[in-house]
Amino acid sequence: MNVFNLLHLAWKALLRNKIRTSLTMLGIIIGVAAVITMVSIGEGSKQSIRSQLSSMGSNMITIRPFSNVTVGGGARIGSSGLKTLTIKDAFAIQNQAEFITDVSPAVSTNGQAINAALNWPTSLQGVSPSYLSIRDWKIASGIPFTDDDVASAAKVCLLGQTVINNIFTNGEDPIGKTIRFNKIPFKVIGVLDKKGENTFGQDQDDMILAPYTTVQKRIMAITWLQNIYAAATDEKSSDTATKEVKVILRANHKLKYTEEDDFTVRTQAELISTMSSTSQLLTVLLTAIAAISLLVGGIGIMNIMYVSVTERTKEIGLRMAIGARGVDILLQFLTEATLISITGGIIGVILGISAAKLVTTFLAWPTLVTQSSVILSFVVCAVTGVFFGYYPAQKASRLDPIEALRYE
Repeated sequence: MNVFNLLHLAWKALLRNKIRTSLTMLGIIIGVAAVITMVSIGEGSKQSIRSQLSSMGSNMITIRPFSNVTVGGGARIGSSGLKTLTIKDAFAIQNQAEFITDVSPAVSTNGQAINAALNWPTSLQGVSPSYLSIRDWKIASGIPFTDDDVASAAKVCLLGQTVINNIFTNGEDPIGKTIRFNKIPFKVIGVLDKKGENTFGQDQDDMILAPYTTVQKRIMAITWLQNIYAAATDEKSSDTATKEVKVILRANHKLKYTEEDDFTVRTQAELISTMSSTSQLLTVLLTAIAAISLLVGGIGIMNIMYVSVTERTKEIGLRMAIGARGVDILLQFLTEATLISITGGIIGVILGISAAKLVTTFLAWPTLVTQSSVILSFVVCAVTGVFFGYYPAQKASRLDPIEALRYE
């Protein structure tokens, strides 16, 4: 029996009981739609995380002070209170590391940004001009501060969009205006391009950038650094650059080989990998839960095919009596089961893609329907139809034609 005859017979058999066939497909439809939706949410989330972290500088390396020293009650000293990083460390990394292109010392503090009668609580980040290239941050208008501004501890700054929206509420151009941070006046020379929230929900535009020397001397009255930001030559070189930084800092801090590092080095690639792994785990978990619907749908197919074999016992006996082989009967029922599964799968894919778009539209969650998830759904549907339809089909093919014809 050729394929077209098998499909024709199977389709006619399924159309005899349209409602039963539709209800049997429903389990497969729901299962496939749920799997595609869950996978698309997981993939969209993973891509969004990578995109947001990459927007902070995909090859960025962050160096922070670290200490195992504890105070009363066993509490470890916070990194902001440590003085193990200095400007000499930043210069050493810049001059000695082959796989580092840019380095920026960094200090930060919180306070009030004030413009006339308006004020806004924000953070003041003291950095070098290289910070903008490390973070891949553009200037929307105005100019960035320079190395000369750093050397003279000039009172100039760049404003984030959130700060502008809250202290320049009349829509005036902030360039050239003087604001105060706490009591210190700063001349606004540039406006930062909008970045929005990062992966952790923090507003990246709610900040002011100024020369780190200005923040150290005029605001915080310190000589050490809270962070050092660096950029590897590219994302692939991050691990090599990290090793270089560790060697340079250990030598600079005169640490013995038995002593622990008094700093930590973290790459953006590590953070991207960690967040992506977490997202992938959640995707697998959600997909596994959704796949239970496919299992239930498969069991439904098996149940209905057993019922169909029982109802059509006489038909099977008659076909065998006029020359149909056991393999012909097996293929007919197997084709019916596979047809139910694949048809349900096609409808499920359409519903799954539509559901993913609705999730993005109404819930504003990032989704990404991948070609692999659609192909996998079809493969799973075909396997489900064959696996759960085989045993009823085998039972039908092994019926004794004499007994089948006598069946009431």
